[in-house]
Amino acid sequence: MTLASSTIIGDIEEMQKCGLASLAMFFHDFRDTEKKHLRGLLSSVLVQLCGQSNSYHDVLSTFYSTHCHSHHAQSPSNDELLRCLKDLLKHPGQAPVYLIIDALNECPDTSATVLPLASPREEILKGLKDLYYDLLPNLRICITSLPEPDIKAALNPFTFHSVSLHDESSHRDDIAQYVKSVVDTHDDMQIWNPELSQRVIKVLSERADGR
Repeated sequence: MTLASSTIIGDIEEMQKCGLASLAMFFHDFRDTEKKHLRGLLSSVLVQLCGQSNSYHDVLSTFYSTHCHSHHAQSPSNDELLRCLKDLLKHPGQAPVYLIIDALNECPDTSATVLPLASPREEILKGLKDLYYDLLPNLRICITSLPEPDIKAALNPFTFHSVSLHDESSHRDDIAQYVKSVVDTHDDMQIWNPELSQRVIKVLSERADGR
């Protein structure tokens, strides 16, 4: 989890305690197959929201019964999972739902097959666009990611507000202070002359690129 998403989640959890919000989180991880695909995201979000409202539980329970207890039971498709999430988000009288999607750049941007199929990242971006264009007034989405060109191109048209930590001078200053503290306290580095120490701090801070 990134520091940015951790801070945001902490604020929303305080609202959640007062009944002013529902919260669902999904953290992409290129090492975990379940956390690469739209199916994993949708399934996780539905399960998390299910426990936060009786109304949400009823929507998901009906959906589960339709797909698992029918005569021709089969796993729901991504489109059906997305439709279920929309039905849940359209339920009246519920607190705003905050969806936090962390490290979207870790979702692969190439397909694992030789067929001309959409990559996992393309599927997720398409799903997010679908949610946006459905005009769901109860949904708030926050996405953290490195500024990959395809992600920026896909999200910019419907981004209400964006913050680039790469461009924040205070963030870069924090990185420099952290590097300096390591250099100043590390046993092997304390014997360096001041000029070398300053150069190491400068180079590492600049190459961190806001990360």
